[in-house]
Amino acid sequence: MSGTIRLDRLIANLGYGSRNEVQALARNERVLLDGAPIKDAGARIALTPDLPSRLTIDGEPLDPLPGLALMLHKPLGVTCSHKETGPLVYDLLPPRWRRRDPAISTVGRLDKETSGLLLMTDDGALLHQIISPKKNVAKHYLATLARPLRGDEAALFASGTLMLEGETKPLAPAKLDVVSERFARVIVTEGRYHQVRRMFAAVGNHVDALHREQLGGLVLPKELSPGEFKIMNQADIAAIFRDKPPS
Repeated sequence: MSGTIRLDRLIANLGYGSRNEVQALARNERVLLDGAPIKDAGARIALTPDLPSRLTIDGEPLDPLPGLALMLHKPLGVTCSHKETGPLVYDLLPPRWRRRDPAISTVGRLDKETSGLLLMTDDGALLHQIISPKKNVAKHYLATLARPLRGDEAALFASGTLMLEGETKPLAPAKLDVVSERFARVIVTEGRYHQVRRMFAAVGNHVDALHREQLGGLVLPKELSPGEFKIMNQADIAAIFRDKPPS
């Protein structure tokens, strides 16, 4: 990110309040840059990577600039939506972040009863790059099953011929590794509705629990507890595109 922007526009877009409210913050010397108050909220400031560490509001560092990407350990029971009733993944973020412009969105979705790695960003180009079929970003899941595996699931998933109920196009090849008779790792590159659950339904089984542990080459950190998130750096983002899809 480079260039300059009006201070009141930047701070308002980060969710701190309306432009009038931001102008009041500045007049009351609550906005400091390098320790000195900025009383003119219309002043233009340089958008440099170090700005959040140099600009403070009420003594606290500025929130991350636009271009934010984060990984969330999605817990069970929360929904990837802005509008549905009940607990939402956005409720797990600082309240002010819900007012950011551009808005933060999930990169794809995990259903309410699926846990694990969920990416969120306000960078539309990055979002579309990750979900683009051309990138073939692999999604790694751990599935706990209601019934023992039959033994032929890995071959069927890898065949490229498995058809989901109600669809006319077969699935792309996917990989299944058996962990135990009712526990398997599954790697898919598509993002069809409830895909992994429907894959097991197509072979006569039912998924009791589903957890996404990896996206591309990016692994959910073990120290990230359910409901916690981490702001991603460039190395994290690059890792997404390093993993090879299943063959």
